[in-house]
Amino acid sequence: MIIETDRLVLTELTADMAGDILRNSQDEDNRRFVPDEVFDTLEEAREVVAFLMEAAQGDGPYLYPLLTKDGENIGYVQACMAENGWEVGYHIAKAHTGKGYATEALRAFLPYIVDKLNIASIDGIVLEENVASHRVLEKCGFELVFKGVSSYQGQPREVRRYVWPQKGTL
Repeated sequence: MIIETDRLVLTELTADMAGDILRNSQDEDNRRFVPDEVFDTLEEAREVVAFLMEAAQGDGPYLYPLLTKDGENIGYVQACMAENGWEVGYHIAKAHTGKGYATEALRAFLPYIVDKLNIASIDGIVLEENVASHRVLEKCGFELVFKGVSSYQGQPREVRRYVWPQKGTL
C-alpha cells in the first residue's frame, strides 16, 4: 500500500492486476477521453502492466491502482512526464463514477507524488467536454491556466490546462 484514504487504497501496480486494467480500460468514458489507454486483449494489458512496473523503478510514468477497501480495482491515478513537465492523470471505472472517488484519490495522491518527484507543481490536462474532470481538478485545488485548442494525444482538441498548487501556495 502507498496511501490509504477513508474509502480507497492507492497501491503499487502488480502483474496480477492486468485483468482489472483490461476491464477498466474498456468502459465508454475511457474510450472517449483517453483512447490510447484502451486495451483489446489480456496480453496487451499484461504488456502495458509490465512496462509500467518497469517504468516505476526509474523515471516513470508512475501509475497507482485504486482499490476499494474490499479490494475491488476501480481505476488509477498517475503522474507522467509531458511536454511542459509532469502531468497528473486518473480514471475511475464507469460503474464507480459520480461517487467522489477521483477527488478522494487525487487529494491523497498529490502531496505524495510532488514529494516523490521533488517538484513544486503538476499539471492536469483535460478535454473541454470532460466536465466531470474539470470539477475534480477544481475541487483538488488546481488553477485553470489555459482554455483553448492544443495538442491532445497528437490531435488538435479543445482542452483545459490546470496547475496545482494554486498561486500563492508554493
